[in-house]
Formats: sequence, structure tokens, C-alpha cells
Amino acid sequence: MGVRKRLSADTMKEARKTVAFAKLTNIPSSPRKMRLVADMIRGKEVFRALGILKFSNKEAAAALEKLVRSAVANWEQKNEKKAESGELYVSTIFVNCAPMLKRLRTAPQGRGYRIRKRANHVTVIVDTIDNNVKNHED
Repeated sequence: MGVRKRLSADTMKEARKTVAFAKLTNIPSSPRKMRLVADMIRGKEVFRALGILKFSNKEAAAALEKLVRSAVANWEQKNEKKAESGELYVSTIFVNCAPMLKRLRTAPQGRGYRIRKRANHVTVIVDTIDNNVKNHED
């Protein structure tokens, strides 16, 4: 690895150390269903997002609620203080496709229909609200 590339990689690693995030991989639901729930909390304050997820009747909301709590705990660990109401918000949340399981279902006249059991990966990044205001002023 060249010097320029190493320096750029080191700056990216340093920037990532200040970011609090959580990942959940191989969730056995389709990415489309998970994105519906993720869109509900994108950009919201963390405790408000947890309230939305707690009272949502979607099955994906339970997994996402646990993931947001984990991201908040990671932020508390990195900053060595407790998260207060109104301080943190869900800055980024995205859902990616995971490898899908392909199965066969019997069909009439000796055929077989393919069933694709989809899964997804979710990443949540939380940040303080004052950092957001400071970044937009630059």
C-alpha cells in the first residue's frame, strides 16, 4: 500500500472511531419490508424513534428497536456519558440485501417453482444533534 493510500485509510479509521453505529446481519425478512420500517425512523430523535418502533405492528420493528438501542449503547460507551433526551438522533440508517436462500416448491405436472427466501443487513448510525448543526454551518 502506498503512502498516500495509507494516510487516507488512517484518516478514515480515525473518523470512524468517533462514529457510533450498530449492524445487524442476516435478518430473515425481505429488505423491502425492513426499509418500510427504517424509513419511519430515519432522521428522528433516538427516543422518539424507539417509541415509534415499540408501538409499530410490523415484525421488523422489534429487530430494529434492539439495533437502535445497541447503537445508543455504543455511543454512550465511546463518549463515556449517558444519552439524554433530545441529544441523539438517527443520522443514517440503511438496509442492504443479504444472500438469499433458494428453495424449490413442488408444482403441478412435475414442475418445481423456485422460492427465494430473502434476508437483509441493517446499519444504524447515531449522532448528536449539535454535530449536525455544526456540519451544516461549514
